[in-house]
Amino acid sequence: MSVLSLTFHCTKNNLQAWESYMDETLVLMTENLMDVNRYLLSEVHSDYIDEGKNYNLLLMFDNDELREDFLKSELANIAERVEAKFGQEVMIFNTLLNPKKSRM
Repeated sequence: MSVLSLTFHCTKNNLQAWESYMDETLVLMTENLMDVNRYLLSEVHSDYIDEGKNYNLLLMFDNDELREDFLKSELANIAERVEAKFGQEVMIFNTLLNPKKSRM
């Protein structure tokens, strides 16, 4: 199993538009990803963020090669679409998670 965490940081001014986009578009894009076995889309609670809100998309792949393929192609497409709609108001941070043990 290979895991990728995508964090989307949205500024306060665009929260309503981002949540609509996430519910209507990002979920559909995620559902249509062929190499993603499972995913979890979450709202992130943090006591330390006052200037906006974070959301996380956790993607699970069968292996590292599928994750790398996603990073090279699909992530670029998602980032381009988000940037075209929101500019600098939504930032994307990716984190590669390399499980050592799992009960999933």
